[in-house]
Amino acid sequence: MGKTQETNTQALGLYVHVPFCSTTCDFCAFYQERPSKKGFEDYFFALERDFQDHSTDKKFSTVFVGGGTPGLLSAEHISKLCQLINRAGVEKNCEWTVEVAPNEIDQEKITAFLEGGVNRLSLGIQTFNQEFMDELGRDHKVSRALDAYNLVQKAGFESVNIDLLFGAPGQELSDWKEDLKKVVDLNPDHISTYCLTFEEDTALYAKLAKGKIAIDSEKEAAFYEWAWEYLPAQGFFQYEISNYSKKGKECRHNLNTWQMNEWIGYGPSAFSQYRGVRRKNSSNIEEWAKPLIQKSEKKYDEYVHLTKEDLVMDSVLFGLRVNMGINLEHISVKFGIATHSFGSIENFFDSLIEEGLMEKNQGRYSLSKNGRIRCDAIAAEVPELGS
Repeated sequence: MGKTQETNTQALGLYVHVPFCSTTCDFCAFYQERPSKKGFEDYFFALERDFQDHSTDKKFSTVFVGGGTPGLLSAEHISKLCQLINRAGVEKNCEWTVEVAPNEIDQEKITAFLEGGVNRLSLGIQTFNQEFMDELGRDHKVSRALDAYNLVQKAGFESVNIDLLFGAPGQELSDWKEDLKKVVDLNPDHISTYCLTFEEDTALYAKLAKGKIAIDSEKEAAFYEWAWEYLPAQGFFQYEISNYSKKGKECRHNLNTWQMNEWIGYGPSAFSQYRGVRRKNSSNIEEWAKPLIQKSEKKYDEYVHLTKEDLVMDSVLFGLRVNMGINLEHISVKFGIATHSFGSIENFFDSLIEEGLMEKNQGRYSLSKNGRIRCDAIAAEVPELGS
């Protein structure tokens, strides 16, 4: 596929996956490795080669470093990672996020992040209830999470996010309300609230399969709805089903991704969507690193050539999740698709409006509150272009 009409003006994102974790949380299905001296050495040697192989003349407008646990890196390794990213080229006003765990952040690492160019930290607290924290397999105490937040908040980052999880086994709505009250009291710039999912090959999934725990969909819906009601009333603007921020503090990297702009992923298991291809690097650190070290042909877990129609449909599906909604005319221009191709989608959206599941304002379709709670089911029913 050739470049779309706006490729040269679209924001370009960078994602770096740091795969190391000292422990595995019961809910986590992301690729990870136990930290070791050789592991770090091989990772950085291969990562540098990875950056060299994917050089681009376009600077990155957003950077997101995730894992794994990037906070496990030493201050020296953090500086090295930042040097690689800066050498690749970042825009002057680049939003640069790093995920950190509360028990792995200290002043030396914070200094390395700030000096390297990081301006946004995402702190994975998950819950302020020690019982549920233990249930999720987190290896830090609530007191440590609070200390870490205070340290980060005073450091001078442009934005700080707190991740929260809901739907833990045994969690009641009153517990969730208490978590939200506490996070509002901390007053971060951004709050992400994710429903616990039971991914295969996780400890929680094994408990679910054995009948030791159960999913309560009605309770999960109540958790969602309370966050939608409570957080905006406390000054946190909801811009996506699971994300809230102070005005102007939305996560630009995520927004660019949801809008099907391009990004390049580095590191094992990292996804890229670049120049008409969506690919996933090998999820095994040795299989990812070996061809980079040996300068041989790379292997990918996934490699898909994208059509304009693929990108349009993904823009529509991800657009269901964001509060700003879907502007079909804008998508038509962006990807060079004739507006009449959206006929079946518009008819479907109009039927949702009649059911009270969708609204249309100033040319944008967006899900209503009742629609958002059914977002996944609605997305599965969206007709194909021209069908």
